[in-house]
Amino acid sequence: MEKPFKNKAGRKAGERLGLLIWFRLSRVFNQSVKESNQHLKEWNLTTAQFDVLVQVGSHNRLSQQELAAKLLVSKGNITQLLSKMESLGYIKREQEWKTKYLSLTEKGQELFNQAVPSQEQFQAAQFDVLTRDEKKQLLNLLKKIQKG
Repeated sequence: MEKPFKNKAGRKAGERLGLLIWFRLSRVFNQSVKESNQHLKEWNLTTAQFDVLVQVGSHNRLSQQELAAKLLVSKGNITQLLSKMESLGYIKREQEWKTKYLSLTEKGQELFNQAVPSQEQFQAAQFDVLTRDEKKQLLNLLKKIQKG
């Protein structure tokens, strides 16, 4: 039986390739976040604030706990983020018994209507270097990785 190829660090070639893919994905993601933050400066938003705007704006009403689950962040992190957005007049919180519900204010809805279409076009344009078939292939490969 043939031994698997190992590089200087003693890793199998497949492990090294997997590591290179992980590093590349990480760099692409970080570059995308950096460019998104730059693009969102037009509306004085961070990517985290934009994510909140999209989630709350896409639902008539959302609990703070539901939002935290959708954004994959802790309750502590989301509380600080929501306080900032509330102070800017973009969202309002309403307490019903033990549950806090979120909705956009009129100002928040106006921001949603301006920023979301522009940011969606900006994000989609980052993949313009790929053909339609390459985009489909990349999407399918990422789904496959996510499923494990």
